[in-house]
Amino acid sequence: MAGINSLFKTKILLKPNTFSAIVQNGMAIFPSYYIEPIYKKEDQEALKKSGEISEYVHMPTKAALNSQTCSVSYDPILSLFTNYLMRKGQKELARNLVERSLEQVKRIQLERYHKCNSDEERAKIELNPKIIFHRAVENGKPLLQLMPVKRGGVKYQVPVPISEYKARFLSMNWLIEAGREKDRTKVRFWTQLARELVDASNNTGKVVRRKQELHKQCEANKAYAHYRWS
Repeated sequence: MAGINSLFKTKILLKPNTFSAIVQNGMAIFPSYYIEPIYKKEDQEALKKSGEISEYVHMPTKAALNSQTCSVSYDPILSLFTNYLMRKGQKELARNLVERSLEQVKRIQLERYHKCNSDEERAKIELNPKIIFHRAVENGKPLLQLMPVKRGGVKYQVPVPISEYKARFLSMNWLIEAGREKDRTKVRFWTQLARELVDASNNTGKVVRRKQELHKQCEANKAYAHYRWS
């Protein structure tokens, strides 16, 4: 009964169209015909140059999320990685760990930079930690995955192509798991994660090995690939 009362109170506070959307879409705030917000400045400039901005002016638009910003320092992939790292809603802690990891990546690269004896060696070292992070995620993305398919009472591990979203999730999850692994030195999480990011950006380390092992398993099970369609 309390839920019904709160629903009718919501009807008073919101627009009539919004209330119908709540009933139809299961507590959806915006109706289905509302478009996603265009919050990036480069996307807005592209629409202005193409002349398509006039088509979006009078269209109903959803409100932007708190994490969606046009700030120069905003990185959607890094923000997604922070959400994957977060546990029990402690997002401030997750942000702090990510920032410390990037800071440690910068220190590792600067130490290598100053140890170089020539300008050619220095030119090969990337000092931007965000670029290293993106390289690490890209190098850790698998191309195939194993999917269990049951045929004749037996489950076969069938190799199938993996979607871009799932590949990115696995790469980030493997990076987090590698950072959480404790060795004999008992280093901090951000230090271990920074090392894994640097190694993965150079196409080495635990994450890349894990991706290669998955590819080897898919190669070994390629005889079962036809079960994907049968």
